[in-house]
Amino acid sequence: MNMQMLGLSDIVEQYEARFENPPILIRASGRINVIGEHTDYNDGFVLPAAVDKYIFFALAENGTRECNFYAANIEERFSFQLKDMQPGPSVWANHLMGVLQQFEKGGVALEGIDCVFGGNLPIGSGMSSSAALECGFALGVCALFSLEYNRKELALLAQRASHEFVGVPCGIMDQFASLMGREGQAIRLDCRSLNHEYIPLDLGDCELVLVDSKVKHDLGDSEYPKRVAECKAGVAVLRRHYPEISSLRDVTLDMLKLHRSELEDAIYRRCIYVVKENARLQEACRCLWKGELERLGALLLVTHEGLRDEYEVSCPEIDFLVDFASGYPGVLGARVMGGGFGGCTINLVRKDAKEKLLKEITKAYFRQYGIHCEYYFVHPVDGTDVIRGS
Repeated sequence: MNMQMLGLSDIVEQYEARFENPPILIRASGRINVIGEHTDYNDGFVLPAAVDKYIFFALAENGTRECNFYAANIEERFSFQLKDMQPGPSVWANHLMGVLQQFEKGGVALEGIDCVFGGNLPIGSGMSSSAALECGFALGVCALFSLEYNRKELALLAQRASHEFVGVPCGIMDQFASLMGREGQAIRLDCRSLNHEYIPLDLGDCELVLVDSKVKHDLGDSEYPKRVAECKAGVAVLRRHYPEISSLRDVTLDMLKLHRSELEDAIYRRCIYVVKENARLQEACRCLWKGELERLGALLLVTHEGLRDEYEVSCPEIDFLVDFASGYPGVLGARVMGGGFGGCTINLVRKDAKEKLLKEITKAYFRQYGIHCEYYFVHPVDGTDVIRGS
């Protein structure tokens, strides 16, 4: 989807052209994930960071029972009565209605809301624009109606909105990272307990660069819930022997290898990827603490190989970008980031090699696929917040 990039002033201007009541303003952060992919819905560990790509919101109560939303980047409107909230073909509207439904389930008496949103967070890039949309709107509703939800509670509310209204069985990582990010830090998050610690994302003479393949294969929409189901199926088999386990978080490589004959080949590969990825994440955290960036880069590449061969969520375009980058001087590591089947690669690159790499990778990618890829420089920032209250 082609979309224009907008700033906060653009959103305020669009709001004032449509609505009268003075709005509150929210800035919702996108996120990257350094390592720990597809582990979140398996109660595992992840290492995300909120980044300086944003969705901005201007919203206010309107004194009615009607909500009026405008998605400024794609110039789409959506209005509905609070009593008539039902999932429909507009995915972005479903995310917002899902958030409102969760507040209602929590006993909040809502009123109609006028809202304009948009920003510079690319859709479909793997930086989790959907979670930023949910979290920014949820924080805005809290600010509008003076609700006392803490940030963890809002992350869980946004996740339930995805599960119950949108129908996406996502883990907690994206919402948690968007709301709990901290300047200059990554978050080592235990997705079971929500215990977390902040780890300095100090990359010395390197930086993280995202290369956007500009493709998003439809297969991802059906394969994501399938991967969730495959992981659960593996756990169900292993629980016959180990009743104490409740998710792949509790499974060891020895357990998997011992009972390999009882697992379908695809399910075995999904499970072994997740178990190994949790171990890689712990090592990646040690690398960051010790400044061992070359080893961190090697871990990113091994994760990509696992996502490509064991979890099978890559695609030819992404593999091309990773292969090109990983063989390029000054690149320490690269992998697909996010759910897969397109989106961005995340690359750990020495700063003095960055410009030449990006010039050559964009040329090579266009020659191969006829697509102009884009690239983004991102920095860890504080998470979603109120810019101007009521």
